Amino acid sequence: MSLTDQPVALLTGTNRGTGRSLAQELHRRGYRIVSLNRTVTGEKWLDEQHCDLTDPQQIRDGVARALAPTDRLDVCISNAVDRVLDPIADLRPADWDRSLAVNLTAQLHLTQAVLPALRDTNGLIIFMGSHAGTRYFEGGAAYSATKAALGAFVETLLLEERNNGVRACLVSPGAIANLEGDGDPHKMTPQAAAQAVASMIDGFPRDLLVGEIEIRPATLPTPPITGIDRLLHV
Repeated sequence: MSLTDQPVALLTGTNRGTGRSLAQELHRRGYRIVSLNRTVTGEKWLDEQHCDLTDPQQIRDGVARALAPTDRLDVCISNAVDRVLDPIADLRPADWDRSLAVNLTAQLHLTQAVLPALRDTNGLIIFMGSHAGTRYFEGGAAYSATKAALGAFVETLLLEERNNGVRACLVSPGAIANLEGDGDPHKMTPQAAAQAVASMIDGFPRDLLVGEIEIRPATLPTPPITGIDRLLHV
């Protein structure tokens, strides 16, 4: 397969966790991987461009450099995230601003940078959301607020770009064991989450659009509370 014929996937945050597993899975399936990473690993197969997602110019320049060899892009996965888990009373303004910049504002700049190439290939853009966008928790104000807003952004993008041939999808996962050494059996592994997303990319018909897909761990640490007994725990 020539360089120009090989499908291309651009991902953010491939240095570890789910992003790395996504890159590995798509590489195994024949995609050429290009990455935007703040922390660069130096691994050639990741074809990394150093990029701080809080800087719109770095996003635009990173995308341009990543796509320069062929100007082709089939899949874009926005995976990188800033996670601040402080109570509102203690949340530093700088942490709030950085969360907004990485988790939300960067999505606009990344989308605008990749749209022309995705329109040319009738490509797919995937945003990694979170259950935190609909299931709120103490200490999660910055994280949940940005993930909730991301849902509105992706749905609007879907409505605007579907007739231009671009499919947009929000993937909303539950708990993933993203940190090194986390072997919690009640969380999804990054590899499992990556296989699910890659199967959607390669396995769904091109004339079918999945606006949002939710994935969850298969087991819970304690039996779930069901029925009217839920009223005792709200």
